[in-house]
Amino acid sequence: MFDLSGRAALVTGASRGIGREIATQLAAQGAAVAVNFHQSEEQALELRDQVETSGGKAIVTRGDVRRPEDAERIVAETVKAFGRVDILVNNAGFNRDTLILRMSVADWDEVMEMNLRAVFLCTKAVLRHMMKQRWGRIINIGSVSGTAGNAGQANYAAAKSGLVGFTRAVAREMGSRNVTANLIMPGLIVTELTKDIRPEIVAGVKQRLLIDRLGKAEDVAATAVFLASEEAGYITGHVLPVDGGLGL
Repeated sequence: MFDLSGRAALVTGASRGIGREIATQLAAQGAAVAVNFHQSEEQALELRDQVETSGGKAIVTRGDVRRPEDAERIVAETVKAFGRVDILVNNAGFNRDTLILRMSVADWDEVMEMNLRAVFLCTKAVLRHMMKQRWGRIINIGSVSGTAGNAGQANYAAAKSGLVGFTRAVAREMGSRNVTANLIMPGLIVTELTKDIRPEIVAGVKQRLLIDRLGKAEDVAATAVFLASEEAGYITGHVLPVDGGLGL
């Protein structure tokens, strides 16, 4: 697809779902990959072994990307292992869905910390390396909820909406250093994290799609690989929906 040989990537929340597929596809195109995880150690180690068995390079790096010291250490471990960090995929995230009237302050704060604060911390930690290299790719993973909103997801939608402004600010600050920043905005993607969505919700989404299938992690990962490539070097500050037309 695209040649990423000689590049090093850090993918947060890479042990499962979309993050795992992104890490897999980056490695398949030649990038060395740092697989960040917080709790799913067995799955992270399995992914590392899978990459190495296929002839690639990978490390696992445990840490809570909401913590400044962890974000700094994870980036430092990536640079120590590969000598550089060229690509950051801010994928880690979770939701605490409930209606606003039932939403606790903890529900709000935890979602904002993981989906927005962590992106800031990891981006800040990699930028000094990318600036020195005069080459870098920041790829943030958002959601259609960030622009459309979604009942029961005020915290999640607000955090993902915040990524739009953050991504564009990074693009403006870093463009002169040949560092791009873009936001991928997936629709309903089938992963183990979405398999418990109520059937009536899935049916409602399907009726709105222009492409007659739900999204796959591979769809998002292919977009991330493109944005990480040399060929995407003139694309920055943009929001790229990967949603089968759901947001139209």
